Amino acid sequence: MIDADVPDAPPLTYADSFDVPVPFRSGPAKKPRRQWRTAKHREWTGSDGFPEADGWYAPTTTWREIIKAATEVGRDVTPHLQNQPRYAHGELVARVSPLYAYLGAHPVTPRHPVDGAKGRRLTWNPVYAHGTERSAKVAAGYRLGMTMTEWACRSLLGLGQTEHLELGGPIPALLDTFKDPKKKLPDLWGHHEAEKLYWLIEAKGGDVGLKKLREGWEQLAAGSKILGAYAHRTVLVGASVRPDDDLFLTIDHGRHPGQPPLIPAASSTDDKTAGSGSLEDRLGDNDDALIGAARAQMLTYLALRSAPASQLRTVPVAADRASRRRRSGLTTPLEDDDLTRSLRADARGAADGAEQHSVRAEIRLMGLDDFLSCRIPGTEVHLGMSRKLFAACERLHEEDLAIARRTPGPRAEDQPPADLELSDEAREEQRLTRRRIFREQQEEARPRLRPLIRGAYDEAEASEWSSLLHRPQEPKLDLQGDESLLEAATPETYVAVSRYDLPASRA
Repeated sequence: MIDADVPDAPPLTYADSFDVPVPFRSGPAKKPRRQWRTAKHREWTGSDGFPEADGWYAPTTTWREIIKAATEVGRDVTPHLQNQPRYAHGELVARVSPLYAYLGAHPVTPRHPVDGAKGRRLTWNPVYAHGTERSAKVAAGYRLGMTMTEWACRSLLGLGQTEHLELGGPIPALLDTFKDPKKKLPDLWGHHEAEKLYWLIEAKGGDVGLKKLREGWEQLAAGSKILGAYAHRTVLVGASVRPDDDLFLTIDHGRHPGQPPLIPAASSTDDKTAGSGSLEDRLGDNDDALIGAARAQMLTYLALRSAPASQLRTVPVAADRASRRRRSGLTTPLEDDDLTRSLRADARGAADGAEQHSVRAEIRLMGLDDFLSCRIPGTEVHLGMSRKLFAACERLHEEDLAIARRTPGPRAEDQPPADLELSDEAREEQRLTRRRIFREQQEEARPRLRPLIRGAYDEAEASEWSSLLHRPQEPKLDLQGDESLLEAATPETYVAVSRYDLPASRA
């Protein structure tokens, strides 16, 4: 039973910004004793890598940024959804719902406040604290750990797209080791362009203590031993929180010298903006970045592709991607995108009494693009993307289907009979083997895919949504906007959350 002094209050309404205390360290140590409240924190100024000095920081982020991390991190499940795209909605619900169900936010007055801090931090809410079973808490801790690790590595530290290590890493030897069930390796890997290093990453979440962190450090050491010939960094992220206390991260890291990574450097970007590790910042002239971005957004693409017409809408966003240059994070809150706000106001004036078809043409001449979006059923999250990225995802999806149909192992005729008695471990091993075969075939097809995906991306700029969706009618163009939503965008994607359903604190 929840204590009587916890009021049954509706969710609070506020802008979705909050601070996340983070100590950077050179290795696992005992859990800090409330130092996330009492320690003197350095000011976080934005980074394309690790800060020069270890110690306590308290960067500010948004709920939109956290949700984006939740929808993109972890195992790529889209190969299993080739023929059942509507299940993509369920996967997105599974990634987002635990955060809404168990996280809350509360006001905080630290002993040494940092300039620019919002004075709000995340915590477990009373539902988690008083009524959640142990197994559900473990599951919530896993989702929290993966989400906050993705946020820390990508939004905070500028890492490129993360990938699950079980499907292969920077070198084949890592995959060979993963096939041995007795050996545990880290969760994720990525390439940091600014640091010119591979990153091996292990995520821990929940009430993370020294024992759990040491286990993660050992997993990283095993991966580092195999990757030892190449320059890399090991990163252990512990997302720790207890009821009625602040969520804080510990980031333990080590840098290991060696040969340069095998991944060639991508085209340069403006070093005054964050996100040099974001694939979307290099889509114009980098075919591999385009394939990677389309692959990363495939889950959202499948959700959009399979949504009923009544649930789809398009939202106007400035076509000039430079308007969304940011100093931190992956997303730009649209309330901070002055160009989009100004053009939306102009478009509303031009739309009075006009047909939607003519309005779409008019706003594109004005400098607006309209991103396709839908609300993920069962959540207060809206996801979307540009027509160019949608077209790239569609072509990549078609090629993936062709690969699955002709590749031994992933083909339907190669699947084991449903009535075959197999242990859960054996079935998981079969699924993992099929994913690896599929992944290998995708990589072999990459040289052939580059011009195909590039062509789809470029040609879609002049396409109508009805053509891309293969539907007779255009989705509704939402020029009036929804005041209940907090919106954000990247150069090619869109995310919005309900401002009235953000994590609420105890009053």
